[in-house]
Amino acid sequence: MRLVHLDLKGAAPRVSYLEQVFPLLSQLGANGVLIEYEDMFPFKGELEILKSPYAYSEEDIERIQQLAELHKLEVVPLVQTFGHVEFILKHEKYQRLREVERFPNSFNPHVPDTLVLLKSILAQVIEKHKRSTWIHIGADEVFHLGEGMDSKNWMSRNKGDTGTLYLKHIKEVLGFIATQYQGLRALMWDDMLRKISVGALRGERVGTAAVAPELGVLAAPVRATTLAGAMPSAWQEPVPGPVGTRVSGEHEEPQASSCHWHQYDHYSVLCELLPVGIPSLAICLQTLVNGGFTEATKRKVLDVLGFQSMQLEESTCEGRGVFPGAEIYHMVQQVNGHLKESILKVLQEESAIKGWFSPYHRKRQFGNPRNMESFGSKVLKLHEDWESFVRDLHAHLERVYFPDTVEEWMEENVNPYLDQLRDLVRDYR
Repeated sequence: MRLVHLDLKGAAPRVSYLEQVFPLLSQLGANGVLIEYEDMFPFKGELEILKSPYAYSEEDIERIQQLAELHKLEVVPLVQTFGHVEFILKHEKYQRLREVERFPNSFNPHVPDTLVLLKSILAQVIEKHKRSTWIHIGADEVFHLGEGMDSKNWMSRNKGDTGTLYLKHIKEVLGFIATQYQGLRALMWDDMLRKISVGALRGERVGTAAVAPELGVLAAPVRATTLAGAMPSAWQEPVPGPVGTRVSGEHEEPQASSCHWHQYDHYSVLCELLPVGIPSLAICLQTLVNGGFTEATKRKVLDVLGFQSMQLEESTCEGRGVFPGAEIYHMVQQVNGHLKESILKVLQEESAIKGWFSPYHRKRQFGNPRNMESFGSKVLKLHEDWESFVRDLHAHLERVYFPDTVEEWMEENVNPYLDQLRDLVRDYR
């Protein structure tokens, strides 16, 4: 399976954009999508509190699956069942289920209501994915596990450690899935398992409820080996993330260069937008398909995406681009490459501004018109050009994303610089 991980906990795209992207994923070699809905799932009843105001509707969920089926992409829903549950534990209603009261990251596995809640969440998601033969239970990065008083007491009483504590909870989750949904196979991330001895894994026989029961241990996919680098990367960077391949010491098979996210967790700033990450994703997928990044691989990627050339070291692609969201790709490059630089150059290097229109002058609203006019037309033109550009970018982003994502991306990447220019123009006028 070559899965593209759609991480929807930040910058979830509209379904209309997925309609354009799914054929591209299939063309590039993906045969499945791992969908981490988080608060974008249309939870009902008592769970409705977990929904984002822009959550997909039930019709949207069905449409996504129809699109996937149409393009021969298997849908694997991902439900976090231990860590990365900030979208749940941030609510006062569920605060008592935290491993450590101060932090909303991870569940307390000793409170019976934790499993009750997880069963309810899993049931609602699985119910809406009846075509799926796999469910992913996340279970990575369970921060602060073993630090809560309940866990400390449990480990003391049972002479256990965080490994046995972890396996006990995972076994309960997998047991529920195996009992209630026979034939549904489970996947999970492997980072927590790496810290546990093979003996402990065999002793718990976790795999009897999961992927590889004959092994007696859980077959958990290594992130990069199994997944093409799917969602955009680059912490707070609006430029294309690194692309390339590497060889695993154990498996000698192509890997994606990194796992890509829209947000590292529910509280972090947005990372890269999906249209900006598509070239990186295309390279990762084609590398997985072909067993290496060859010239033929590179040519296929360029042809599919409509670029003339690419520079992996600089993470750049040259050419117009014909993939969904190519306009956003180019406009984000403009923001990253020129917005900050052009504005700061005017504000910090224009001698007439430094000498005759300083913060002191602006605060007291006085200045010599002769000197002000020497920089006025230049500043007004720069402001007009960027405002026009940003209006176009805003319109393109709104076709792909919901208003909250557009607002956040602008606040993080455009306004810190453009607002300085806006303030200068306001004071000048």
